[in-house]
Amino acid sequence: MSEKNSQIVAELTASYWMEIETVMNYIANSLNLDGVRAEEIKKALAADIAEELMHARNLGRRIKELGGSVPGSGAFRSIQGSLQPSADSTDVVHVIKGVIAAEEGAIAQYRKIIKLCDGDDYVTQDLCIQALASEETHRREFLGFLREYEGRR
Repeated sequence: MSEKNSQIVAELTASYWMEIETVMNYIANSLNLDGVRAEEIKKALAADIAEELMHARNLGRRIKELGGSVPGSGAFRSIQGSLQPSADSTDVVHVIKGVIAAEEGAIAQYRKIIKLCDGDDYVTQDLCIQALASEETHRREFLGFLREYEGRR
């Protein structure tokens, strides 16, 4: 594998783990939140789980196509501290802010890969552009939720 392909595979692997961790945290938060005000957020998280899992699957396929290997759970390291479930199961704002932080991390990572691939790997670049658009949509949705919840205070 060339040096450039190795770099791309390493960044795709980082994105893969980000997506897997997001799925885990979205599941936990969608199940743990309580209260009437939490219902819309729980529904949004549940809907986003399938899309984030699809991103992980697409990234894994691309890692394999480039000659890499998709890692197993032994290689996993948590990085999403802000998306961990709160001890207060009614703290909807905590979850919203955690989602925004996770989406911003994914956006930055996809932009990094897009630049890394420019002029060399258009397939990976296109895959990441599509995922970037999805992550930006998720972020926008949760920024709207945050405005609404903070406006009520």
